[in-house]
Amino acid sequence: MRPYAALCKPRIALMVALTTWLGFAVAGGHFGARLLWTLLGTTLAACACGCLNQWLEVAQDSRMTRTAKRPLPAGDLTSPQALAFGLSLAALGLAVLAWKSNALALGITGATLILYLLAYTPLKQVTPQTTWIGAVAGATPPLVGWAAARGNLAAQAWVLFAIQFLWQIPHFLAMFHMHRDDYEKAGFKVMPVVDDRGDVTAAQIALHSFTVLPASLAPSFCGMAGPAYGLGALVLGTAYLGLGMRASWTLARVDTRRLFLASLLYLPAIFGMLLLGGV
Repeated sequence: MRPYAALCKPRIALMVALTTWLGFAVAGGHFGARLLWTLLGTTLAACACGCLNQWLEVAQDSRMTRTAKRPLPAGDLTSPQALAFGLSLAALGLAVLAWKSNALALGITGATLILYLLAYTPLKQVTPQTTWIGAVAGATPPLVGWAAARGNLAAQAWVLFAIQFLWQIPHFLAMFHMHRDDYEKAGFKVMPVVDDRGDVTAAQIALHSFTVLPASLAPSFCGMAGPAYGLGALVLGTAYLGLGMRASWTLARVDTRRLFLASLLYLPAIFGMLLLGGV
């Protein structure tokens, strides 16, 4: 079962589950059957995205050092096996949401699957703007959780979406820059590949590192969290901004790696404080 588990990209699936739960909890949803079924449905859909993304990109993955050992390029599974597994996961995840959650949560999850697999994945070989498309798809789990809890999308739900959306841009640009030779070999038109001088990459890292700060402070101004959260978000956001500015100034591997690693800690820290500091 290990190759099938690897197809699911379990770390990403776990993040999807946790941020879905965050949206549900911040919306005031109570722990119970609806939450558990919603988490199951969204996690299965996230696993389907990871699986079908690798099925679509097997040729590209085989050219990249960082992905050459994935189950499909390594020959651990065949393409028909991966396709059948991914479609089954998608169908099961959507069926669970349709049966045990609500129409809005189902609709957002279905739209995310379409956006990620039919827009973001193929367009990565066409334009660097797909980073923003992928960030939209990656920021929908809190919306799904909120929708499952309340059946609507209030302004506060979009605050959670904005934090997760804006956080992804420095995160991914740092990763793309660290592995730009790999991405170029695979034919992916990510920004650090098409931006030879690095000016646009640097500007985008700086801009989005800055916008993460006001986005992360927004919960304090719209009744979602108290002053303790606001202070913590200010400290973390300022530190993240400093690392982003440093990376944008130098584009040195050590600095982009530092930003990437910090981004892995930043989102769990912000959302954890939001849960603890919520009103």
